[in-house]
Amino acid sequence: MRSASRAAAWRQEPLAAKVPEITILFWVIKVLTTGTGEAASDFLGQANLVLAGLIGVLGFVVAMWLQFRSTRYIAVVYWFAVTMVAVFGTMVADALHVGLGLPYAGSTLFYAAALAVVFLLWYRSEGTLSIHSITTRKREVYYWITVLVTFALGTAAGDLTATEMHLGFFASGILFAVVMAVPAIGVAGFGLNEVAAFWFAYVLTRPLGASFADWFGKAHSFGGGLGFGDGTVTGVALIGIIALVAYVAVKRSDIQRPFNTVSALSAEEA
Repeated sequence: MRSASRAAAWRQEPLAAKVPEITILFWVIKVLTTGTGEAASDFLGQANLVLAGLIGVLGFVVAMWLQFRSTRYIAVVYWFAVTMVAVFGTMVADALHVGLGLPYAGSTLFYAAALAVVFLLWYRSEGTLSIHSITTRKREVYYWITVLVTFALGTAAGDLTATEMHLGFFASGILFAVVMAVPAIGVAGFGLNEVAAFWFAYVLTRPLGASFADWFGKAHSFGGGLGFGDGTVTGVALIGIIALVAYVAVKRSDIQRPFNTVSALSAEEA
């Protein structure tokens, strides 16, 4: 009976969109999760590679289990999932470079191509890439695959600019912050499609957060860092995430309302 109820819970469609409404706090928390993923992955990897792998994989599996088991958006569950995807995605990206010796330029192109394929399959299947449409199990699966690939792509892109292009961590962070303003300007002044603008900015949050996390955590001899340590950066970022997620969970200001879901989806697909 218990296994049957679990299977039924998996098959049950979400009652509403299972991702938060896009607000300023959404972007702030998202950048913090990317920094946490970068710093935590490096910190754990330096301590013990086997332990790091176990934490990354098990954390990712547990987070996805909790997220898919839910039938509605729950801030704590959602942001726990994003954080664990950030850690796991960093490890996946590093595996191509460290494990297979692929240059960051090569891994960046690989994940960019993978993301394009996921977007193509998602759009051909569902006819939309809007986050306001995550109301079916299939769309939710596509969404989290996309999120994972964006983390891996962003990790590779950030390492590419900081190391192989010799910009350093701080300059890389500034670069991605400037580029991230492009979709906002495009939507406001040039009628850029809001769905395309969202995913463009979403990808850039990864190298943005990771670049500044590395700048704070790494030694000055490596990319011009400030040398506070990856463990310290991880802890501070986690405190920030917990505080902000607790705030939105209490205020419930990031929940997509039914009328927002319909109107936003219609506007984005117009």
